[in-house]
Amino acid sequence: MKANILNISLFVMVFVMSCKNASNQLHVEVYETSADGNKLTKLESFSKDDNDSSVKIELFPDSTRQIITGFGGSFTESSAYLLNRLSKPNRDKILQAYFGEEGARYSLTRTHIASCDFSLNNYTYAPDAGDLTLQNFSIDEDRDDLIPMIKDAMAISKEGFNIIASPWTAPPWMKDNNHFVGGKLLPEYYDAFALYFTKYLEAYEAEGIDIWGLTPVNEPHGNGDNWESMHFSPEEETDFVQNHLGPKLETEGRSSVNILGYDQNRAGLKEWVDVMFKDEASSKYYAGTAIHWYESTYDYFPEDLQYAYHKAPNKYLIETEGCVDSEIPKWKDDAWYWSKEATDWGWDWAPDDQKHLHPKYAPVNRYARDIIGSLNNWVDGWIDWNMVLDKQGGPNWFENWCVAPVIVDPDIDEVYFTPIYYTMAHFSKYMRPGAKVFDVQKADDSLMVTAAKNQDESIVVVVFNEGEQVKNLNLNLNGVSANFQISAHAIQTIIIPKE
Repeated sequence: MKANILNISLFVMVFVMSCKNASNQLHVEVYETSADGNKLTKLESFSKDDNDSSVKIELFPDSTRQIITGFGGSFTESSAYLLNRLSKPNRDKILQAYFGEEGARYSLTRTHIASCDFSLNNYTYAPDAGDLTLQNFSIDEDRDDLIPMIKDAMAISKEGFNIIASPWTAPPWMKDNNHFVGGKLLPEYYDAFALYFTKYLEAYEAEGIDIWGLTPVNEPHGNGDNWESMHFSPEEETDFVQNHLGPKLETEGRSSVNILGYDQNRAGLKEWVDVMFKDEASSKYYAGTAIHWYESTYDYFPEDLQYAYHKAPNKYLIETEGCVDSEIPKWKDDAWYWSKEATDWGWDWAPDDQKHLHPKYAPVNRYARDIIGSLNNWVDGWIDWNMVLDKQGGPNWFENWCVAPVIVDPDIDEVYFTPIYYTMAHFSKYMRPGAKVFDVQKADDSLMVTAAKNQDESIVVVVFNEGEQVKNLNLNLNGVSANFQISAHAIQTIIIPKE
């Protein structure tokens, strides 16, 4: 740093003072995760360069936007299986880290209906071809691993969490190709597939697990016919929801279950919401839209998100899946998660006109950028993919390796919390369901900032500094301010308690 820098110890935990007080100090708590080693660390003092101007961040809590539904991750068979291979102390440690009061306090989650790529094998709850009334429907495949993980998380979570459930495919015999992978749902089985959902809801309810939301299928555009999938066009899915699934839930007294349409990448949003929310009839049973992030490693598609919101401003807009895909996790190498070394599926397979969307990237940057960008463009919920994977990025029957926030080595009973875990917690722990996102102005375009006001009146501000330089910050609320710093390559959560 420059020789004329005056190091002043600024204690962040200061008394709340009114605007009339000469010091004009705002009472804040600052938590930081950074490339230099902070992990949701509470910062108590800072060194300030008085000759460098601070970046002013102005908060406007009365200019509210969407209401937050929640943040969290996904219950998969792979994650649940790994937890069962760990010692009880390590299993409990992970679940407490995700759902405990001292942990990330996940509030919105997802799970799969029957098998997905992050299952140990292909399975369906209704294997008997032609069984239109699903007399032999059974969730027994979930009883060893998946259901116990969900129930143990429920026992830990003080405030509880909501679950969105998605099938990757209908039972193969309901499809035109009679296969787990690819194909379309045959129209003559639309009613049977609607019944499949209600059977699932009943079976999980009998286990003490309530499902908050459903998507008709994961990734209706397919996944290149690699693992479980089923194709729907916007018109076909809307027909299924409008004339079969929605009425079936209504008849069964389950109208409170939220149906979220689409459930794939953001670049397809406009086409889908135009059909889903075309008129009152098409919109009736849709509670909102589900999206994924795999279209790009850096672009969060703000125009598409805004379009989707304005098409249905009273509906949910929830990110239901995102992860570091097509990578084998780096074991206990924090630096890798901050370095632009990761690649995704598009690095190899994207068509030429889309290659630019898939450069090498830093995993932490991708998470922080996408969550903040999403919140600033009307997304109200954000769900990560697998909560736990092994050192290979599985288990995964298709060998479609990915990264999770928590990596384990069950052979030696060891657990690694990656920087992604702490990045997720910066949002999930402090921005609670019911919080209202509000407008923020900042004087430095190199920083990303979002803010929300919780129901308890506390204010939460998240700042992301992707750059190489430490930044001095001046946070201002109604004429009262606090001065502090954010490290290079860092994400901060600033809490302003209720006065």
